[in-house]
Amino acid sequence: MDFWPEFLASSWGREFVAGGFGGIAGVVSGYPLDTLRIRQQSSTSGSAFSILRRTVATEGPQALYRGMGAPLASVTFQNAMVFQIYAILSRALDPSISAKEPPSYKVVALAGVGTGAIQSLILSPVELVKIRLQLQGSNYTRSKQADHHKGPTDVARSILRREGLRGIYRGLSITVLRDAPSHGFYFWTYEYMREKLHPGCRKNGQESLQTMLVAGGLAGVASWVCCYPLDVVKTRLQAQSPSSVLKFNGIVDCFYKSVKADGYSVLWRGLGAAVARAFVVNGAIFAAYEVALRCLFHNGSIQTENTI
Repeated sequence: MDFWPEFLASSWGREFVAGGFGGIAGVVSGYPLDTLRIRQQSSTSGSAFSILRRTVATEGPQALYRGMGAPLASVTFQNAMVFQIYAILSRALDPSISAKEPPSYKVVALAGVGTGAIQSLILSPVELVKIRLQLQGSNYTRSKQADHHKGPTDVARSILRREGLRGIYRGLSITVLRDAPSHGFYFWTYEYMREKLHPGCRKNGQESLQTMLVAGGLAGVASWVCCYPLDVVKTRLQAQSPSSVLKFNGIVDCFYKSVKADGYSVLWRGLGAAVARAFVVNGAIFAAYEVALRCLFHNGSIQTENTI
């Protein structure tokens, strides 16, 4: 009965809850664009708009939210862990600074790299389930898979039954290669841009809501642009299952065959939808996280004037 009051009384508990609010805001705001990105990456042709129109016409608008249960169910824990790991690493990498001083930009980047590598252990199985569901009903899946899954739990059970624990972690290596550097860019860009848009805010924490949205959005864009070709390879690898013809035998093989078949442009297919989604999602994540954190810690107010 006393768990939640005691949990919220600790800084870790409040950061966990704030991270959960941020993650939920990010998933709900950007999931349709994420579905378009996944389908565009796995297809051989078609713009984001044509895929959107075809998906809505043939499968209905609900297809854009198919598979959202998997990331939404895990997003509170995952997002909270990301911010918590980042906070721990940023302090551990530079123990000489006081708790009231912001870490250097170098430490921010290194802590982000470590955070991305660690959180891949949680993210990889979730993204595998999400990708299988998002591609269900698409031309890619209809031509290569006969399975029709009812939801994320059904997909996870099927993977564990047919492929075992190794199957549920299919794509882990490429996820680490993608997320480690991208999280370095992610946190560095956010910290750098919020300071540029609102000088002094890294120390006093008084940036406006607009600054949070813009800095968070730009951080998301930077993290995606730097690693997008690896994300295309990851999507194609995780879209495979034993019930389909295994087209790729690994990261290098997938990269080589994809470029040989469709040219280097295939590595940037779907970037427009990804960048648009990244700005919306990460602006929402950082804004929701910062607002929730301040309400939980200070019960304070957020500036709304046009500081930027």
